[in-house]
Amino acid sequence: MSELSPYLKSVAQQIDGMIDQYFAHASGELNKASSHLLSAGGKRLRPAVVLLSADAIRHGSSKEILPAALALELTHTFTLIHDDIMDGDSLRRGVPTVHSKWDMPTGILAGDVLYARAFEFICQVKAGEGAKVSAVALLARACADICEGQHMDMSFEHRTDVAEEEYMEMVRKKTGVLYAAAAAIGGTLAGGNEHQVGALYKFGLNTGIAFQIQDDLIDLLTPAEESGKDQGSDLREGKQTLIMILARKKGVDLTKYRRDLSPSDIRSAIQELTDAGVIEAVKKKAFGLVSDSDRLLEALPASKERELLMDIGKFFVTRSF
Repeated sequence: MSELSPYLKSVAQQIDGMIDQYFAHASGELNKASSHLLSAGGKRLRPAVVLLSADAIRHGSSKEILPAALALELTHTFTLIHDDIMDGDSLRRGVPTVHSKWDMPTGILAGDVLYARAFEFICQVKAGEGAKVSAVALLARACADICEGQHMDMSFEHRTDVAEEEYMEMVRKKTGVLYAAAAAIGGTLAGGNEHQVGALYKFGLNTGIAFQIQDDLIDLLTPAEESGKDQGSDLREGKQTLIMILARKKGVDLTKYRRDLSPSDIRSAIQELTDAGVIEAVKKKAFGLVSDSDRLLEALPASKERELLMDIGKFFVTRSF
Protein backbone atom coordinates (compact mmCIF):
# COMPACT_ATOMS: atom_id res chain seq x y z
CA MET A 1 0.00 0.00 0.00
CA SER A 2 3.06 2.26 -0.20
CA GLU A 3 1.84 3.86 -3.46
CA LEU A 4 -1.72 4.44 -2.27
CA SER A 5 -1.07 7.38 0.03
CA PRO A 6 0.65 9.58 -2.60
CA TYR A 7 -2.01 8.59 -5.14
CA LEU A 8 -4.84 9.64 -2.81
CA LYS A 9 -3.02 12.89 -2.06
CA SER A 10 -2.68 13.58 -5.78
CA VAL A 11 -6.39 12.95 -6.41
CA ALA A 12 -7.35 15.18 -3.47
CA GLN A 13 -5.22 17.98 -4.93
CA GLN A 14 -6.92 17.62 -8.33
CA ILE A 15 -10.40 17.64 -6.83
CA ASP A 16 -9.56 20.53 -4.51
CA GLY A 17 -8.34 22.47 -7.54
CA MET A 18 -11.61 21.85 -9.38
CA ILE A 19 -13.64 22.84 -6.32
CA ASP A 20 -11.64 26.06 -6.11
CA GLN A 21 -12.18 26.68 -9.82
CA TYR A 22 -15.92 26.04 -9.94
CA PHE A 23 -17.20 26.78 -6.44
CA ALA A 24 -14.87 28.70 -4.12
CA HIS A 25 -15.37 32.11 -5.70
CA ALA A 26 -19.06 31.84 -6.55
CA SER A 27 -21.20 34.85 -5.68
CA GLY A 28 -24.53 34.80 -3.86
CA GLU A 29 -25.37 33.34 -0.45
CA LEU A 30 -26.78 30.06 -1.80
CA ASN A 31 -23.65 29.39 -3.84
CA LYS A 32 -21.49 30.24 -0.83
CA ALA A 33 -23.52 27.81 1.27
CA SER A 34 -23.16 25.10 -1.39
CA SER A 35 -19.39 25.48 -1.52
CA HIS A 36 -18.92 25.80 2.26
CA LEU A 37 -18.50 22.11 3.12
CA LEU A 38 -16.82 21.28 -0.20
CA SER A 39 -14.05 23.75 0.57
CA ALA A 40 -13.57 22.43 4.10
CA GLY A 41 -11.54 19.48 2.83
CA GLY A 42 -12.11 15.74 2.84
CA LYS A 43 -10.34 12.55 1.81
CA ARG A 44 -11.85 12.59 -1.72
CA LEU A 45 -12.01 8.78 -1.67
CA ARG A 46 -14.97 8.42 -4.02
CA PRO A 47 -13.29 10.47 -6.76
CA ALA A 48 -10.21 8.26 -6.35
CA VAL A 49 -12.35 5.16 -6.93
CA VAL A 50 -13.83 6.73 -10.08
CA LEU A 51 -10.41 7.54 -11.53
CA LEU A 52 -8.72 4.26 -10.59
CA SER A 53 -11.62 2.26 -12.02
CA ALA A 54 -11.36 4.15 -15.30
CA ASP A 55 -7.60 3.62 -15.58
CA ALA A 56 -7.99 -0.05 -14.62
CA ILE A 57 -10.15 -0.43 -17.74
CA ARG A 58 -8.17 1.85 -20.08
CA HIS A 59 -4.95 3.40 -18.88
CA GLY A 60 -4.97 7.18 -19.15
CA SER A 61 -8.74 7.48 -19.47
CA SER A 62 -9.02 9.13 -16.04
CA LYS A 63 -7.86 12.42 -17.57
CA GLU A 64 -10.93 12.41 -19.81
CA ILE A 65 -13.45 11.88 -17.02
CA LEU A 66 -12.23 14.16 -14.22
CA PRO A 67 -15.61 15.95 -14.07
CA ALA A 68 -17.24 12.61 -13.13
CA ALA A 69 -14.86 12.28 -10.20
CA LEU A 70 -15.92 15.73 -9.02
CA ALA A 71 -19.56 14.69 -9.49
CA LEU A 72 -19.13 11.89 -6.96
CA GLU A 73 -17.63 14.30 -4.41
CA LEU A 74 -20.55 16.70 -4.96
CA THR A 75 -23.01 13.87 -4.41
CA HIS A 76 -21.27 12.76 -1.23
CA THR A 77 -21.23 16.32 0.10
CA PHE A 78 -24.92 16.80 -0.72
CA THR A 79 -25.72 13.76 1.44
CA LEU A 80 -23.58 15.11 4.30
CA ILE A 81 -25.36 18.48 4.26
CA HIS A 82 -28.77 16.81 4.45
CA ASP A 83 -27.59 14.27 7.05
CA ASP A 84 -26.40 17.12 9.28
CA ILE A 85 -29.82 18.72 9.07
CA MET A 86 -31.60 15.48 10.00
CA ASP A 87 -29.15 14.70 12.81
CA GLY A 88 -29.07 18.27 14.13
CA ASP A 89 -25.27 18.33 14.01
CA SER A 90 -23.47 21.66 14.34
CA LEU A 91 -19.94 20.71 13.22
CA ARG A 92 -18.56 18.87 10.19
CA ARG A 93 -14.93 18.70 9.02
CA GLY A 94 -14.00 21.19 11.70
CA VAL A 95 -16.36 23.92 10.45
CA PRO A 96 -19.98 24.81 11.25
CA THR A 97 -22.51 22.73 9.33
CA VAL A 98 -24.26 24.51 6.47
CA HIS A 99 -27.66 24.78 8.14
CA SER A 100 -26.13 26.07 11.39
CA LYS A 101 -24.03 28.72 9.60
CA TRP A 102 -26.95 29.86 7.44
CA ASP A 103 -30.38 28.32 8.19
CA MET A 104 -32.24 25.10 7.51
CA PRO A 105 -33.97 26.14 4.24
CA THR A 106 -30.62 27.35 2.88
CA GLY A 107 -28.99 24.08 3.95
CA ILE A 108 -31.63 22.06 2.10
CA LEU A 109 -31.25 24.16 -1.04
CA ALA A 110 -27.43 24.07 -0.85
CA GLY A 111 -27.55 20.28 -0.85
CA ASP A 112 -30.00 20.32 -3.76
CA VAL A 113 -27.65 22.56 -5.77
CA LEU A 114 -24.79 20.08 -5.37
CA TYR A 115 -27.09 17.17 -6.26
CA ALA A 116 -28.12 18.88 -9.51
CA ARG A 117 -24.62 19.99 -10.46
CA ALA A 118 -23.28 16.45 -10.02
CA PHE A 119 -25.29 15.35 -13.06
CA GLU A 120 -24.19 18.44 -14.96
CA PHE A 121 -20.53 17.54 -14.43
CA ILE A 122 -21.00 13.92 -15.53
CA CYS A 123 -22.33 15.25 -18.82
CA GLN A 124 -19.09 17.20 -19.34
CA VAL A 125 -16.80 14.16 -19.58
CA LYS A 126 -15.17 13.05 -22.82
CA ALA A 127 -17.11 9.84 -23.50
CA GLY A 128 -19.78 8.46 -25.78
CA GLU A 129 -23.36 9.59 -25.25
CA GLY A 130 -24.45 6.05 -24.33
CA ALA A 131 -21.79 5.83 -21.65
CA LYS A 132 -22.85 9.20 -20.24
CA VAL A 133 -26.49 8.10 -20.07
CA SER A 134 -25.46 4.91 -18.26
CA ALA A 135 -23.32 6.91 -15.82
CA VAL A 136 -26.18 9.32 -15.09
CA ALA A 137 -28.53 6.37 -14.50
CA LEU A 138 -26.04 4.77 -12.10
CA LEU A 139 -25.74 7.96 -10.07
CA ALA A 140 -29.49 8.58 -10.03
CA ARG A 141 -30.17 5.06 -8.77
CA ALA A 142 -27.50 5.44 -6.10
CA CYS A 143 -29.06 8.70 -4.87
CA ALA A 144 -32.48 7.06 -4.54
CA ASP A 145 -30.92 4.14 -2.63
CA ILE A 146 -29.05 6.52 -0.32
CA CYS A 147 -32.34 8.18 0.62
CA GLU A 148 -33.85 4.77 1.40
CA GLY A 149 -30.81 3.82 3.46
CA GLN A 150 -30.96 7.05 5.45
CA HIS A 151 -34.66 6.48 6.14
CA MET A 152 -33.92 2.95 7.33
CA ASP A 153 -31.16 4.25 9.61
CA MET A 154 -33.54 6.81 11.11
CA SER A 155 -36.19 4.14 11.69
CA PHE A 156 -33.66 2.04 13.62
CA GLU A 157 -33.43 4.81 16.25
CA HIS A 158 -36.75 3.68 17.68
CA ARG A 159 -35.92 -0.03 17.78
CA THR A 160 -33.76 -2.37 19.82
CA ASP A 161 -34.35 -5.50 17.72
CA VAL A 162 -32.62 -4.64 14.42
CA ALA A 163 -31.36 -7.83 12.77
CA GLU A 164 -27.94 -8.17 11.17
CA GLU A 165 -29.56 -8.59 7.75
CA GLU A 166 -31.45 -5.31 8.18
CA TYR A 167 -28.31 -3.48 9.23
CA MET A 168 -26.38 -4.81 6.22
CA GLU A 169 -29.17 -3.74 3.86
CA MET A 170 -29.23 -0.26 5.42
CA VAL A 171 -25.44 0.11 5.08
CA ARG A 172 -25.53 -1.24 1.54
CA LYS A 173 -27.89 1.57 0.56
CA LYS A 174 -26.60 4.39 2.76
CA THR A 175 -22.88 3.93 2.09
CA GLY A 176 -22.17 1.02 -0.24
CA VAL A 177 -24.09 2.15 -3.31
CA LEU A 178 -22.19 5.42 -3.74
CA TYR A 179 -18.85 3.59 -3.81
CA ALA A 180 -20.46 1.06 -6.16
CA ALA A 181 -21.61 3.87 -8.44
CA ALA A 182 -18.17 5.52 -8.29
CA ALA A 183 -16.44 2.35 -9.48
CA ALA A 184 -19.04 1.48 -12.11
CA ILE A 185 -19.20 5.04 -13.46
CA GLY A 186 -15.42 5.11 -13.88
CA GLY A 187 -15.47 1.77 -15.66
CA THR A 188 -18.43 2.70 -17.86
CA LEU A 189 -17.00 6.02 -19.01
CA ALA A 190 -13.66 4.34 -19.81
CA GLY A 191 -15.39 1.87 -22.12
CA GLY A 192 -15.55 -1.21 -19.90
CA ASN A 193 -17.70 -4.14 -20.95
CA GLU A 194 -20.71 -5.36 -18.99
CA HIS A 195 -18.76 -8.01 -17.09
CA GLN A 196 -16.03 -5.57 -16.07
CA VAL A 197 -18.46 -2.84 -15.01
CA GLY A 198 -20.47 -5.38 -13.03
CA ALA A 199 -17.35 -6.53 -11.22
CA LEU A 200 -16.41 -2.92 -10.41
CA TYR A 201 -19.91 -2.22 -9.11
CA LYS A 202 -19.81 -5.21 -6.76
CA PHE A 203 -16.28 -4.27 -5.69
CA GLY A 204 -17.44 -0.77 -4.76
CA LEU A 205 -20.52 -2.12 -2.99
CA ASN A 206 -18.56 -4.57 -0.84
CA THR A 207 -15.80 -2.16 0.06
CA GLY A 208 -18.32 0.59 0.76
CA ILE A 209 -20.14 -1.63 3.25
CA ALA A 210 -16.79 -2.54 4.82
CA PHE A 211 -15.97 1.18 5.03
CA GLN A 212 -19.08 1.81 7.12
CA ILE A 213 -18.43 -1.17 9.39
CA GLN A 214 -14.94 0.21 10.02
CA ASP A 215 -16.51 3.60 10.78
CA ASP A 216 -18.55 1.91 13.51
CA LEU A 217 -15.35 0.44 14.97
CA ILE A 218 -13.56 3.78 14.77
CA ASP A 219 -16.40 5.44 16.69
CA LEU A 220 -15.82 3.01 19.55
CA LEU A 221 -12.07 2.33 19.46
CA THR A 222 -10.36 5.53 18.32
CA PRO A 223 -9.80 8.42 20.77
CA ALA A 224 -11.36 11.73 19.79
CA GLU A 225 -7.97 13.42 19.38
CA GLU A 226 -7.15 10.93 16.60
CA SER A 227 -10.52 10.55 14.88
CA GLY A 228 -11.85 14.08 15.31
CA LYS A 229 -15.13 12.52 16.42
CA ASP A 230 -16.78 12.02 19.80
CA GLN A 231 -15.54 8.59 20.91
CA GLY A 232 -18.30 6.19 21.92
CA SER A 233 -21.15 8.35 20.59
CA ASP A 234 -22.87 5.34 18.96
CA LEU A 235 -22.64 3.47 22.25
CA ARG A 236 -24.01 6.39 24.25
CA GLU A 237 -26.90 6.90 21.82
CA GLY A 238 -27.70 3.18 21.55
CA LYS A 239 -27.25 3.27 17.78
CA GLN A 240 -28.01 -0.02 16.04
CA THR A 241 -24.59 -0.73 14.57
CA LEU A 242 -23.19 -4.16 13.77
CA ILE A 243 -21.32 -3.95 17.10
CA MET A 244 -24.58 -3.47 18.97
CA ILE A 245 -26.35 -6.22 17.04
CA LEU A 246 -23.63 -8.84 17.53
CA ALA A 247 -23.28 -7.87 21.20
CA ARG A 248 -26.98 -8.55 21.69
CA LYS A 249 -26.59 -11.93 20.00
CA LYS A 250 -23.78 -12.82 22.38
CA GLY A 251 -25.72 -11.70 25.44
CA VAL A 252 -23.71 -8.53 26.12
CA ASP A 253 -25.94 -5.81 27.59
CA LEU A 254 -24.83 -2.41 26.31
CA THR A 255 -27.87 -0.48 27.54
CA LYS A 256 -25.97 0.52 30.68
CA TYR A 257 -23.73 2.67 28.48
CA ARG A 258 -26.60 4.84 27.22
CA ARG A 259 -25.47 7.87 29.20
CA ASP A 260 -22.61 10.34 29.38
CA LEU A 261 -19.45 8.22 29.18
CA SER A 262 -16.06 8.80 30.75
CA PRO A 263 -12.87 7.44 29.14
CA SER A 264 -12.95 4.71 31.79
CA ASP A 265 -16.50 3.75 30.80
CA ILE A 266 -15.48 3.45 27.16
CA ARG A 267 -12.47 1.31 28.05
CA SER A 268 -14.75 -0.98 30.08
CA ALA A 269 -17.16 -1.35 27.17
CA ILE A 270 -14.31 -2.12 24.77
CA GLN A 271 -12.94 -4.75 27.14
CA GLU A 272 -16.36 -6.34 27.56
CA LEU A 273 -16.93 -6.47 23.81
CA THR A 274 -13.43 -7.80 23.19
CA ASP A 275 -13.83 -10.56 25.77
CA ALA A 276 -17.11 -11.61 24.17
CA GLY A 277 -15.51 -11.80 20.72
CA VAL A 278 -17.69 -9.02 19.31
CA ILE A 279 -14.87 -6.75 18.11
CA GLU A 280 -13.13 -9.65 16.35
CA ALA A 281 -16.39 -10.77 14.71
CA VAL A 282 -17.08 -7.27 13.37
CA LYS A 283 -13.53 -6.97 11.99
CA LYS A 284 -13.84 -10.40 10.38
CA LYS A 285 -17.03 -9.31 8.62
CA ALA A 286 -15.35 -6.20 7.17
CA PHE A 287 -12.18 -8.04 6.08
CA GLY A 288 -14.30 -10.77 4.47
CA LEU A 289 -16.07 -8.22 2.31
CA VAL A 290 -12.72 -6.79 1.16
CA SER A 291 -11.35 -10.26 0.37
CA ASP A 292 -14.41 -10.95 -1.78
CA SER A 293 -13.84 -7.63 -3.53
CA ASP A 294 -10.27 -8.56 -4.45
CA ARG A 295 -11.53 -11.69 -6.18
CA LEU A 296 -14.07 -9.67 -8.13
CA LEU A 297 -11.31 -7.50 -9.58
CA GLU A 298 -9.80 -10.52 -11.30
CA ALA A 299 -12.25 -9.65 -14.09
CA LEU A 300 -9.98 -6.70 -14.92
CA PRO A 301 -6.59 -6.91 -16.64
CA ALA A 302 -3.59 -6.91 -14.31
CA SER A 303 -2.35 -3.35 -13.78
CA LYS A 304 -1.02 -0.94 -11.17
CA GLU A 305 -4.48 0.63 -10.99
CA ARG A 306 -6.13 -2.70 -10.21
CA GLU A 307 -3.62 -3.20 -7.39
CA LEU A 308 -4.36 0.28 -6.06
CA LEU A 309 -8.08 -0.49 -6.04
CA MET A 310 -7.32 -3.55 -3.92
CA ASP A 311 -5.19 -1.37 -1.66
CA ILE A 312 -8.10 1.04 -1.22
CA GLY A 313 -10.25 -1.84 0.01
CA LYS A 314 -7.57 -2.78 2.55
CA PHE A 315 -7.21 0.86 3.59
CA PHE A 316 -10.95 1.07 4.24
CA VAL A 317 -10.75 -1.63 6.94
CA THR A 318 -7.40 -0.71 8.52
CA ARG A 319 -7.76 3.08 8.87
CA SER A 320 -8.25 4.58 12.34
CA PHE A 321 -10.02 7.80 11.29
